[in-house]
This record gives sequence, structure tokens and C-alpha cells, in this order.
Amino acid sequence: MATLTFVYADLTAVLGPLSMRVEPFAYDLCERHAASLTPPRGWEVIRLAPETVPAGPSREDLEALADSVRERGRRTAAAAGAPLTVAPGPRHGHLRVVPGGRDAR
Repeated sequence: MATLTFVYADLTAVLGPLSMRVEPFAYDLCERHAASLTPPRGWEVIRLAPETVPAGPSREDLEALADSVRERGRRTAAAAGAPLTVAPGPRHGHLRVVPGGRDAR
């Protein structure tokens, strides 16, 4: 959750975003310990807020995944010799309802 470092000359503890690499004399802390950190007497704690990044995939990530799945389906169907056809029936978004379901095969 956070990385703790010390500036001994200034009697300062710095609690910042989790470091991307291992540094000597830097300590990685979980959320609970980062929140409850108290410095030694006479020391100051500087808490650097981490940059927030929106959770979840971006629109471009989802489109790339959908394109990959479509391409894989095309290659699998072509390798099996199946013709690439669009199923008849009502559409729901980009999907189609296939009459008869699985048992119709």
C-alpha cells in the first residue's frame, strides 16, 4: 500500500506511494500499518498522497479484448471448415438469439 523512508538529518519519516523497486532502508507497509503509523518522539511524518488511477479496464482495453475474441472465433471456425454466417433472429446488443438453443444442433 505504501513505502516508508526516513530522512535522518531532518528527523522526518516519509510515507508515500508503494515503490516500484526495492530500495535499501525503505519499508513497504500494508494499508492498516500505513494508516496507524506514528513517528518517534520529535520526528515529523510527511504523508504523500498516491495518485489515484481509475479502476477497471479502459474502453480501448475492452475493444481490444472483443476484437481478439472475434478473431479467435473466426480462426477456429475457418479451421473446422464451418462457414461464417450470422445467426437469424432478434439481436440483443451485439449478440443474436439462436432459435432452438444448444439442442438444435
